[in-house]
Amino acid sequence: MRPAGAQPTALAGQRCGLIAIVGKPNVGKSTLLNALVGQKISITSRKAQTTRHRITGIHTQGASQFVFVDTPGFQTVHGNALNKSLNKTVVGAVADVDLILFVVEAGSFTPADARVLALLGKTIPTLLIANKLDHVHRRGDIAPWLQDMAGKHSFAEFVPMSAKNAKDIERLLGICERYLPEQAWWYADDELTDRSERFMAAEMVREKLFRLTGDELPYTSTVVIDKFEEEAGRGKQKRLLRIAATIVVERDGHKAMVIGDKGERIKRIGMETRIELEKLMDAKVFIEMWVKVRSGWADDEARVRSFGYE
Repeated sequence: MRPAGAQPTALAGQRCGLIAIVGKPNVGKSTLLNALVGQKISITSRKAQTTRHRITGIHTQGASQFVFVDTPGFQTVHGNALNKSLNKTVVGAVADVDLILFVVEAGSFTPADARVLALLGKTIPTLLIANKLDHVHRRGDIAPWLQDMAGKHSFAEFVPMSAKNAKDIERLLGICERYLPEQAWWYADDELTDRSERFMAAEMVREKLFRLTGDELPYTSTVVIDKFEEEAGRGKQKRLLRIAATIVVERDGHKAMVIGDKGERIKRIGMETRIELEKLMDAKVFIEMWVKVRSGWADDEARVRSFGYE
């Protein structure tokens, strides 16, 4: 899992390690990753299964480099080819890391949480991240809940927190740092992710798609980037990115939903994606979008792979 080109020898005191972020869908894993990295690299929405890929976020401070791995929420409701691929990603992510952050909602432990916890071995240190602490009305209930959680797994430490609280994020980084092995950094100190701009473009389109359609659109809808071309800027002008994206849905009714009345919804998806990408990539962005129907794609292993899922 060591990236190609990583420097072979560590400078004095350097630490670097892999930290997997795991949990059931919608416990705030992507929000936590973005907060730990200090910039948005993983998309978020209220819809379960928003994260579909293993996304690496890099945070370097002082002599330490944290390499965080955000994973899809472990899915047990649907057994289609897409979800089998996502679950395989989760299992692979926890197999060879230095530390695991097991994220749950503070004060809650559901059967879905238990199924994720069952994937975790006892040889890799695991922190219980009791997220969304700001949603807990009676803080006195947390102590007995933590005692109960201690009996479910040999957690190295318990970290009640909110991913939206900057002080909690700094405290979590300090805790994680103790588990990083002394070794050379894998990435330059200004890198934030190992994912390509093309990949990030697809993710941002998908985020806006789900945010603007809400629960109307099935989670199996996906996005494919057909074209990603870059033109250098002239003088003080920013570079130009020309992007063509296809939104893939499973039914004609879903296609009409994405396009919206007189094309208004897909125009808004494109506009919000462009604004976000221009900020993220420091470039001028021109983006075109189409919607295509591919019935049953999430049950087709070959098509799942062709759309970029492992």
